Amino acid sequence: MPLQTPPLRGIHDERGAKFTEFGGWDMPVEFDSIQTEHAAVREDAGIFDVSHMGQIHVTGPDATELMQRLTSNDVTRLEVGDSQYAAITDEDGIIIDDTVVYRLPDEDDRATYLFVPNAGTDEATHERWIDYRNEWGLEATVDNRTDEYAMFAVQGPNAADLVDGATDDPVSDLERFEARYATIDDVDCWTARTGYTGEDGFELIVPWDAATDIWTAFDCQPCGLGSRDTLRIEAGLLLAGQDFDAEDDPRTPYEAGIGFTVALDTEFVGRDALAEIADAGVDEKLVGFQLIDRGIPRHGYDITTTESRVIGTVTSGTMSPTLEQPIGLGYVPVEYAEPGTTLQVVVRGQSKKARVETTPFIDTV
Repeated sequence: MPLQTPPLRGIHDERGAKFTEFGGWDMPVEFDSIQTEHAAVREDAGIFDVSHMGQIHVTGPDATELMQRLTSNDVTRLEVGDSQYAAITDEDGIIIDDTVVYRLPDEDDRATYLFVPNAGTDEATHERWIDYRNEWGLEATVDNRTDEYAMFAVQGPNAADLVDGATDDPVSDLERFEARYATIDDVDCWTARTGYTGEDGFELIVPWDAATDIWTAFDCQPCGLGSRDTLRIEAGLLLAGQDFDAEDDPRTPYEAGIGFTVALDTEFVGRDALAEIADAGVDEKLVGFQLIDRGIPRHGYDITTTESRVIGTVTSGTMSPTLEQPIGLGYVPVEYAEPGTTLQVVVRGQSKKARVETTPFIDTV
């Protein structure tokens, strides 16, 4: 099956980007170097093409109820222009996906939402919403608009000035997780103060056919998925399919460290199971760690005790460009999750000493 391509595939190729398959998409992994792009975001600003992310639009009389019953957070708290991070869970409370839910301006006096599932999951997520809507007899229109929108992320300490300079009206007054439509080159762009790097910044959802004009409105370092990964690991942020996977590594929000997304006073699929887990506690938790010995932790490497007993697996790892130290994430029994605990990570057959650290690994906004 051919890979899906973002609207700027040709422009990225002309810029000299290297590409990789991710979630069924052919995406730029690197433009100059991961180090260069990472540093730009930490010190100045960079722009990412994240058009591989899904876009599901929900509106109608029962849109709020449908969103409330299929995401773990409290959607009723959202006013127009608000957004929230949430989990999508199955009946056992296992994370199927994580997402950001945006409350758009009302349509026909009806609450309207846009939420962003991860790459390659938009069709399955759309079907899930349709199936539950029909099962519950709710009145809501659910559209998969992934092919209608591009999505860009402008991130870094100077991102606000860049976006202010590109929009007809300033948006730097937006607080974190607030959004509104802003005009760039006569194009209305949904502009949200959100991101996946640990830095200040904005994510812009723009019409597919206006992608080139919006991308070129920003004079900053283009960044690929490689630096996006090192940035998000430093910030302690989860990657779907790697730090949790409903089939290969099923985890609940409490295990994955995103229990703050769970509103147990609402009714959603998986709520009852999560209420029991909240009462009983979890056996394992996702922790951050830093290697003390030389080496780089990678996804799938064993985590052991100092006596070499396997107790977990690395889910994400990298050489941190900011800290210049090898860092990673992984699940361990709760008795080994306290910051400062000494563990080992088996790197290419050799045990390397590691220390549990608090996350994020760096100061974030």
